[in-house]
Amino acid sequence: MDIRRLEIFCRVVELKSFTRAANAVFLSQPTVSEHIRLLEEALGEKLLDRLGRQALPTPAGSILYRYARRITHLRDEALQTLADYRGTLQGHLLVGASTIPGAYILPALIERFKSLNPSIRLTLKISGTGIIHRELIDGGIELAIIGAPSKNQDLDGRELFSDELVLAVPAGHPLDGRSSIELDEMAKYPFLLREEGSGTRTVMSEVLRNHGFDPARLDVVAEMGSTEAIRQGIKAHLGISILSTLAIGDDLRSGALVKIPIAGIRMIRPLYLAQRKNRQLTPLALAFLDFLLENNRIDIERQ
Repeated sequence: MDIRRLEIFCRVVELKSFTRAANAVFLSQPTVSEHIRLLEEALGEKLLDRLGRQALPTPAGSILYRYARRITHLRDEALQTLADYRGTLQGHLLVGASTIPGAYILPALIERFKSLNPSIRLTLKISGTGIIHRELIDGGIELAIIGAPSKNQDLDGRELFSDELVLAVPAGHPLDGRSSIELDEMAKYPFLLREEGSGTRTVMSEVLRNHGFDPARLDVVAEMGSTEAIRQGIKAHLGISILSTLAIGDDLRSGALVKIPIAGIRMIRPLYLAQRKNRQLTPLALAFLDFLLENNRIDIERQ
């Protein structure tokens, strides 16, 4: 089997999209489709199902994916060993992130890391915290920055960055101008909630419960699958919500949104560096891990 073809197959599985995989491997979408067709033809098995806009592995594809990852990792290790001999860093790394660190922290760090190591390729996959947990366990992602720790014993996590969650309302809302709000008052207003598995929702719910407020009391008018959707919903006066200050910083500065302190509560949450326990990281992943550990304090202060 052609290793490059296996690498392309892995990108499609990991990104669940022929188009996104094509961008990641710098090929056209028809070329990626042809590689997958030839791989399926050589193996005599259908490897991917196209379900709507997603490409998901068949049972045979899931089996091949596990071995393909090992094969491509072994190739990367061999190439990196030779690169070490020459004093350079190269290879491809897939980094995972939940919405907040993926959108507001990692892009600048990745750009700086790539500028220091121009021979590498680094792909950032942004998804919900629960999905990133599963992909770390499955081996598709080596490292991730996520908004909530995993309870799965197969994962390791350490605090790396920090973020603050605040109650955000649109300008002109009845709460606009208030110096603070009592916790029980939140139940009086339409509320926008992130989906189950979101790190923001997990942390918010835990803090509210710890202060004696059951999140089920919130008047939830919509559950949304992204921070951006919540942000736009607040500005459209659909409801209020608790969001990351990293996500709404521009809106707070422009006055489009207003943060209202909740009396007696401040929601400071850590953001976690996560990886699978006992998994030997590739040399590139180890180098990026060291870079994150060296730069975490400087970059979070700049946000």
